Amino acid sequence: MNLPDQLTVARALSVPVVVVLYAWDFPHNEYWATAFFCVAMATDWLDGRIARRRGTTSSLGTLLDPIADKVLVLAVLVMLIEDGVWPAWMVVAIVARELLISGLRLAAIERGVVIPARDLGKLKTWAQAIAAALGGFAAAGAFDDAVAWWALLVALVLTWVSGLDYARVAPRMLRGSAIKSPSA
Repeated sequence: MNLPDQLTVARALSVPVVVVLYAWDFPHNEYWATAFFCVAMATDWLDGRIARRRGTTSSLGTLLDPIADKVLVLAVLVMLIEDGVWPAWMVVAIVARELLISGLRLAAIERGVVIPARDLGKLKTWAQAIAAALGGFAAAGAFDDAVAWWALLVALVLTWVSGLDYARVAPRMLRGSAIKSPSA
């Protein structure tokens, strides 16, 4: 397993630590949990940079990276519902889209096709991560919950727009046609 894949696995393994830090009531636990989350999410940027620079991208990394991101971000979003940072319906709408697109990716894998992350999907992930971090700091009392609410609303819109983008290109990918990246 190469270094980028190891970083991805480490990010996935950080999920229980982040959840415990949010759940465990001790002084400034939200700050600690949010800081740990931010460090874990930074490995997403780092593993991609290393993989591209070394030319060591792998099918495992292509598959595992978005899963690790989803699980980490969604865990934080769910944990912050109890703190009243944002309403549950927003998180449910994000989780629903993530499950639908994950199902699409699994169907593609059954056909021998790995659907790579698209530019909108990457933007969505970072919008969710930023919203989660802002939500964590809002739960800690660093600023008003409204900041986190608006950040999550932006993430929610990007989440569904990117989901529609995946749904638009998936049929061609599953038939084996070349897909042009929106940034190309």
